[in-house]
Amino acid sequence: MRPLATFVFLTAVAGITFGQEKLALPEIAPVERRIPPTNGVSLDPVLLAELQERTTKLGDKVWEIDFKQHTADAGVLVKAVEFALKHGEFYSEKEIPVAAEMLDLAAARIKELETENKEKPTWLSRSGSIIRGYRSSIDDTYQPYGLFIPEELDLSKPVSMLVWLHGRGDKITDLHFLKRCLTKSQAFGGFVEDQQDAIILYPFGRQCVGWKHAGEIDVFEAIEAVKIDYPIDDDRIALAGFSMGGAGAWHIGAHYRDRFCAVHAGAGFAETKEYNGLTPEGYPPVIEQTLWQVYDVPKYAQNFLNGPVTAYSGGEDKQKQAADVMARQMKQVGYELRHFVGEGMGHKYNEECVAEIWASLREAWQHGRDRMPPRVIWQTPTLRYPGNSWLQITGLDEHWEGALIEGRWDKERKVIDLDLENVRAIEILGSEGKSLTGYRLQIGEQSIEVQAPGFPVEGIGLIRENGNWQLGEWSGLMKRPGLQGPIDDAFMSRFVVVSPTKVPLQPKLARWVEFEIGHFRDRWSALMRGKMIERRASSLDSRDVADANLILWGDPDSNPVIAEMVEGLPIQWRGGKFTFRGETYDANHYVPVLIFPNPLNPQRYVVINSGLTFREGHDRTNSLQNPKLGDWAIIGLDQDPDNLASGRIESSGFFDENWK
Repeated sequence: MRPLATFVFLTAVAGITFGQEKLALPEIAPVERRIPPTNGVSLDPVLLAELQERTTKLGDKVWEIDFKQHTADAGVLVKAVEFALKHGEFYSEKEIPVAAEMLDLAAARIKELETENKEKPTWLSRSGSIIRGYRSSIDDTYQPYGLFIPEELDLSKPVSMLVWLHGRGDKITDLHFLKRCLTKSQAFGGFVEDQQDAIILYPFGRQCVGWKHAGEIDVFEAIEAVKIDYPIDDDRIALAGFSMGGAGAWHIGAHYRDRFCAVHAGAGFAETKEYNGLTPEGYPPVIEQTLWQVYDVPKYAQNFLNGPVTAYSGGEDKQKQAADVMARQMKQVGYELRHFVGEGMGHKYNEECVAEIWASLREAWQHGRDRMPPRVIWQTPTLRYPGNSWLQITGLDEHWEGALIEGRWDKERKVIDLDLENVRAIEILGSEGKSLTGYRLQIGEQSIEVQAPGFPVEGIGLIRENGNWQLGEWSGLMKRPGLQGPIDDAFMSRFVVVSPTKVPLQPKLARWVEFEIGHFRDRWSALMRGKMIERRASSLDSRDVADANLILWGDPDSNPVIAEMVEGLPIQWRGGKFTFRGETYDANHYVPVLIFPNPLNPQRYVVINSGLTFREGHDRTNSLQNPKLGDWAIIGLDQDPDNLASGRIESSGFFDENWK
């Protein structure tokens, strides 16, 4: 398969015609893109042609050396220019030369990578600011990141790293991000540009999605990419960010607390309702309110009890609200948030506070993280974020009702005490090479001995049946980490889109499917800075079914992949109608959308008739870029798709813990 390195996008056929006459219904009005903005400057036709020609030629060269380890370091440069040309992302005349600069750098890197018998590229031996790339596991596209390598840092031994999350920049697309990473010290307002303590990683996070969705995964894939070439100490990675990056530090720090030795959040929102000043009369539907919990950090506040966290706000900054909310929430559980306030400052750092914050990071790097802490406490409403360190939730009594677990590990007495709320299954992970045989597990009044099975027990599962806990794991169809919904969860790991092979028989359905596939394709490209992987039903292969979530459009009559798995789905289609949850709908006026374990491979999702559920109207603030539909919805086709929804939401909801 030729990857995005070619930078030549397949042009979608205008209308799902497949050799038939185009539908007579009027076209659905396109949804105006909000980010990145569409008001770029026009390029001189001659210059435009030159840039397009160079981009295509270099893209072909990238494809030819795609098998080499560091090809992404050249690929992201070409992609940055290709996307800027494709989406009109030059916003001033002075930005135009940056395209040539990136292509020149790409050409130099390609030439070096083409050289045989070269141990490693020269840019890996440099200090200072460097721009790099990696290939995303979600959509196979090249994604950029920046690095700062201190000149005096000893890279012959494991070193500390700071992951710095950037703020919102509607116009800071790939091209502008890479240029900024080369020319500007970004962390802590530039006050630490001379630091020699740690490598600084600048992930891209898919540009401007609040470090959510694929942007969240981008952080960890960038970390792993850096670790390939630099001796990063896994126990000395700190997370920090400002503004939108501060919001990202709040939510990623709360959801993945065991990955970082310290978390610092600067002036970023932490939840949806108060930040947006919403009152009951302005609340969205209940399903959407419920889904605020995916990213609203107060619902995960106790997770910060597992390690150090600090916050910063300018004294005159309205976004001080976020740290105040978190300080209030954490105080309720007995934790005093260390909140630095820059007196008289607006939305920026002051040097005095940065010095104190940096000192706290140095202290965290010195101590490192504790991989096997004696006490773990974890709070979550969803199995998307299942646990911390050695204690993981693998099943809930009910999603969105909030679960709380606490584990206390006494290694001398060989006892693990557990307190569990709204939890039906857990996993305990032992130290590498250390057996849990002989341990006693205490859950309330119930005591369980871990007996010797004849081999070392490094991890154990516990399930609750009929009110009693026992050793074991759940079998059958149930919600579990990575397979718990809602719909948007399918786009946080590898996914493949399969369109209908023929026009759906119902004209309104056909019109809607045509529009929504095109909308999702364009949105993934412009907003998520990638290219969705698309397959014809006939070319879907075993790897796709094994490793990817399948995003299927249409119905059993128009899409043979839906037809193949229809008996395993909770929808029944027949005679121009479909039945779902006991209700029957006219397929020319309603369309079902849902996420469900793939009947062909229950370890992966299938999604029917949906892309990302948040849309252009929600892009005005990153705090609204949250899932809008649950595990399923019925869309009324009497309302055309717009910037807020894919149609009229007739109903939406969640499957239970057994996907029923």
